Amino acid sequence: MNALILSAILGVMMMFGSFLLKSKATIRNVAIGGMVLLIVVNLLEFSGIKFFEINTRGMIAFERFALVFNTIIFASTLIYFLLSARDMEKVGVNYAEYFALIFFILCGVTLTSSFKSLLILFLGIEIISIPLYILTGSDKRNLKSNEASLKYFLMGSFSTGIMLMGIALVYGAKGTFDTTAIDTYSQAAPSALLLGGMLLLIFSMGFKVSVAPFHFWTPDVYDGAPTVFTSFMATIVKAAVFIGFIRLFDQTFGNLQAQWQLFFAVITAVTLFIGNITAVFQQSVKRMLAYSSISQAGFMLLAVYAMNTDAKEGLLLYTAAYSLATIGIFAVLIKMSDYTFEGFNGLAKHQPLLAATTTIFLLSLAGIPLTAGFLSKFYMLKAALATGKNLWLVIFAVLMAAVSVYYYFRVIQAMYFKDGEPQSIQVTSAFKWALFILAALVIVLGIYPNLIIGWLYF
Repeated sequence: MNALILSAILGVMMMFGSFLLKSKATIRNVAIGGMVLLIVVNLLEFSGIKFFEINTRGMIAFERFALVFNTIIFASTLIYFLLSARDMEKVGVNYAEYFALIFFILCGVTLTSSFKSLLILFLGIEIISIPLYILTGSDKRNLKSNEASLKYFLMGSFSTGIMLMGIALVYGAKGTFDTTAIDTYSQAAPSALLLGGMLLLIFSMGFKVSVAPFHFWTPDVYDGAPTVFTSFMATIVKAAVFIGFIRLFDQTFGNLQAQWQLFFAVITAVTLFIGNITAVFQQSVKRMLAYSSISQAGFMLLAVYAMNTDAKEGLLLYTAAYSLATIGIFAVLIKMSDYTFEGFNGLAKHQPLLAATTTIFLLSLAGIPLTAGFLSKFYMLKAALATGKNLWLVIFAVLMAAVSVYYYFRVIQAMYFKDGEPQSIQVTSAFKWALFILAALVIVLGIYPNLIIGWLYF
């Protein structure tokens, strides 16, 4: 509850900061300070220290899993601010409002990770989505940004209608929005009404996390949105909705796993195939990362498919590994003027530190050992194997991971083995240090994953 209330307060403060604070440096420092405070109050809740006591009527429950996830999300957002907050200045004049919208999104993330009622899930998803529509179209001078925002808004509104219809059908079948009660009542033979509602919820949540065949909006929106906000959308937001996904099917439809498990296996395989194969043919690194995010969503879907202890532990590690690596890559991409693979030619000669850290991030996304990405993928595959079903899915996921190595290594090849005209990349020493620490953290988590997973138990 600490983080939920404080993130909303910080969002309002940043709105007022738009006319009370004239210096952009002051706005940025207030946002970073607020993010640090958000992490601290969330950590205090681990010890039972609550600054806000609100009776939510059992509709929200801040369990340890949710608190650990929130901490990962807030820490990732802090790193995002440290690396990319200055680049938000280039998007437009509404600098403080961008931070306000991000804090409101974090408020929605907190709801999505802690819901015990389908109504709270809906509110959380919408509080995340609506500010994103605005951020996507924030570069008003860019027609691609305007087009991406409109497309995202229309598609998102359509998926919201599907979600509401699904919730209505579930309520009609069980007479309650409470997730635990719905799961308890589902022990008997499920009705067609309940199965229909569950199917609509799969479709709507699948759209929000861009899994196939609901992924078609992702490349255009990610490519058209300002790069600095694409970084946030592809990491923190995607991970947050996935936590809502796993909580929904664990707490609400857990007793119906036999009905939906094979369906999720097929969706996972299709997502992995489309994401990886399409990424191979991209000529823009930014667009390649958009399709890469679809393939990463396929791996995260393995957690929903398996729904066991390994899946939940692995999803926490995957959230951290994927978010940190992708934020790092986008932080470098933002500084560049050419987003094509050729734009990375010879980067190692002119900016060796940027090339080295980008290589570590790419290796992590590819799942190479000694990086956090390797162990996170290992946990996903282990969770899927533990079900004892659909061995073909695990084998297929490994093959698709091998395909992903190709397009990630294309960037590494361009940086180290090709010559090109140096781009005028302006980076500060503070940016380089932050990037170096982030790369070190990716390696440390790849060696000591219990730094995150251990929080669930100690």
